[in-house]
Amino acid sequence: MATLRVQEWDFDVSAELAALTTDRTDIGGIGCFVGVVRSGGDLAAMTLEHYAGMTERAIRRITEEAEGRWKLLGCIVIHRVGRLAPGAQIVLVLTAAAHRAEALEATAFLIDWLKTKAPFWKREEFADGSGQWVDAKDTDDAASARWGPA
Repeated sequence: MATLRVQEWDFDVSAELAALTTDRTDIGGIGCFVGVVRSGGDLAAMTLEHYAGMTERAIRRITEEAEGRWKLLGCIVIHRVGRLAPGAQIVLVLTAAAHRAEALEATAFLIDWLKTKAPFWKREEFADGSGQWVDAKDTDDAASARWGPA
């Protein structure tokens, strides 16, 4: 069963990796993705909003899909919300499997589907005080489409 959290506070990748692997000798490969807020132009911060309960259910469905497609031995998904400065960690996906290919494929699937199917809303804030909502990108939709229908 996957560990899922939506939280405002930062996460420690090393601690989460230890939680996934401590006393496990059946794991042969770990997939890891850490998303961070890019700095660009005059971006001061990005605010991520969500609906509690709805977001966690969507992430649970996404991880259950991954667990059905690959023989995962463990999975951790942490997604942050709130106001995040450039360089801040946003999302962590860790997957464990007996073999690296399954762990890496499941990680790619999870991040592609989290990006397009999890209900988060992102607003960019700029140094001059202006802001704008971030629209979905066609490239993200194309990446998630390679995995088939939801």
